[in-house]
Amino acid sequence: MRIGNARRAVLASAGALALALSMAACGEQENEGGASGAGSPAPSTSVDQALADRVPDAIKADGVIKVGTDSTYPPAEYLDTDGSTVIGFDVDLFNAVAAKLGLKTEYVSAPFDALLPGVTSGQYEVGVSSFTINPERLQTVTMVSYFEAGTQWATKAGNPAGINPDDACGKKIAVQTGTVQLDDITARSEKCVTDGKPAITIDQYQAQSDATAAVVSGKNDAMLADSPVGAYAVKQTNGQLELLGDIYESAPYGYAVTKDQQAFAEVLRDALKALIADGTYEAALANWGVEAGGIDNPEVNA
Repeated sequence: MRIGNARRAVLASAGALALALSMAACGEQENEGGASGAGSPAPSTSVDQALADRVPDAIKADGVIKVGTDSTYPPAEYLDTDGSTVIGFDVDLFNAVAAKLGLKTEYVSAPFDALLPGVTSGQYEVGVSSFTINPERLQTVTMVSYFEAGTQWATKAGNPAGINPDDACGKKIAVQTGTVQLDDITARSEKCVTDGKPAITIDQYQAQSDATAAVVSGKNDAMLADSPVGAYAVKQTNGQLELLGDIYESAPYGYAVTKDQQAFAEVLRDALKALIADGTYEAALANWGVEAGGIDNPEVNA
């Protein structure tokens, strides 16, 4: 997860938000590369030939890394206004990683909970979709840390439902399917029942944008999401939402590759280190206002 605020000085109108949410719900889309949506060009970097030479032959054979992503998670990864180009700070940063290795990227959109199975089956060469590194995921894939975030709650402005994150028993809460936030709210609901209180009604959405829209409409009382995602939602809804409580349980995000691609994971890690050293890494995050979630030492499976 990450710590820090989302970007955009110019906020979307309610109509623009609805358009963005509907586009984010589109089916599979592909694009090569990916443009920055932060109002300035994505940072560029030069090839490090020593690193490029270490990329496994099977990965570099066609010169393109096929990336699986859930493009419904602004500002990390989401569809641009054309409805097909995947943009976000995850995209800018991984494009820079690929460029450092002398490769291009091809992004394929899919539901979040289908991405890691897609990586393990060979459908994607890497998963880039704000995956929090945890023991369960490390049982099936190898992960390379690149960012850090936490969880934060958001509710309608003024908190009309009277949401207390420490006691949300009986409330209706929105989360994205397959996220650590689902585990979080499930555990909270179980505690409610143990304490003799009403369970939390947990509504799961395939797209984070749908979870956000459910809170804006009043269908749900609040949502849990990664901290920059919540902050971005507040800005993009023109203040119809507000953040609730503090950021908690910070943890790293990781790129996901198959268990047998240790060498690929290590070269991704070293490309990140090179980007940190030459300033490209910080520039990619600053372009989206999420530099507070930057890390100094990318690692494999840590």
